[in-house]
Amino acid sequence: MDGVDISNPQMEEMCANGIGGAEEAPSSSTSTTERKNRPIISGEQLDIEAYAGLYSGRTKITRLIFIADHCDNTAMQMEALRMAYDEIKKGENTRPFREVVQKIDGRLGADYCMDAAWCATVDRKAEQRKDKLESELNAYRTNLIKESIRMGYNDFGDFYYAHGALGDAFKSYVRTRDYCTTSKHIIQMCLSAILVSIEMGQFTHVTSYVSKAEQTPEALDPPTTAKLHCAAGLAHLEAKKYKLAARKFLEVGPELGNSYSEVIAPQDVATYGGLCALASFDRTELKA
Repeated sequence: MDGVDISNPQMEEMCANGIGGAEEAPSSSTSTTERKNRPIISGEQLDIEAYAGLYSGRTKITRLIFIADHCDNTAMQMEALRMAYDEIKKGENTRPFREVVQKIDGRLGADYCMDAAWCATVDRKAEQRKDKLESELNAYRTNLIKESIRMGYNDFGDFYYAHGALGDAFKSYVRTRDYCTTSKHIIQMCLSAILVSIEMGQFTHVTSYVSKAEQTPEALDPPTTAKLHCAAGLAHLEAKKYKLAARKFLEVGPELGNSYSEVIAPQDVATYGGLCALASFDRTELKA
């Protein structure tokens, strides 16, 4: 990517999920840090609600917080934090809630202050849910029913993921591998491991589980294939292999739709693919 500057607002937006970013320059670490933390300055007002509507789950919250941290427009910052606050309270993870409340710092009024009662209730229910899952899994393991054990570990993965314990979620999802009896089970395990790995920034795992899913003997349905192409593209992008990333994004078909909104929006696929292609393809390849 010689001669191509990717430290512009469009590519800064690609960092919202912890991917991409400016190429390393031979400058000091201080200069690199300042460039990464440079605010996004735009003369246009971003429709944050429409933008956030493209995503779901943790990714939606992460992108809203990213906007609040990097935008120099106070009104947009507050709108992003307000939406992040509301979205977090729909879930079960109190960690980002405390972070967002601290960022709001009382500027949105009494309705958007620390809700200690909600945090205590969520944490208490989490402990109760965890105890129940442990009891159920122990019973399944005693009875040696493979499908029940697989579902038990998968439920634990969902539980940990919902509460932001990504490392534990990854371990639980991977443990289902020994109890998978069909190709469908293996694909589900791979997609879960990929989702958590992307959020943790462990793109080596992403590449590995994309490969595992693609090697299953059963033919993959088009939406699943599209998701795997997206995940592979993100892994190549993070590794700064822009030509490979562009090719993977270009392989994503319209069947993706909004089915992968917890990771990426269709508009992102077009943006990332287009920028990577412009940065790495020669004229002949661009015309093809």
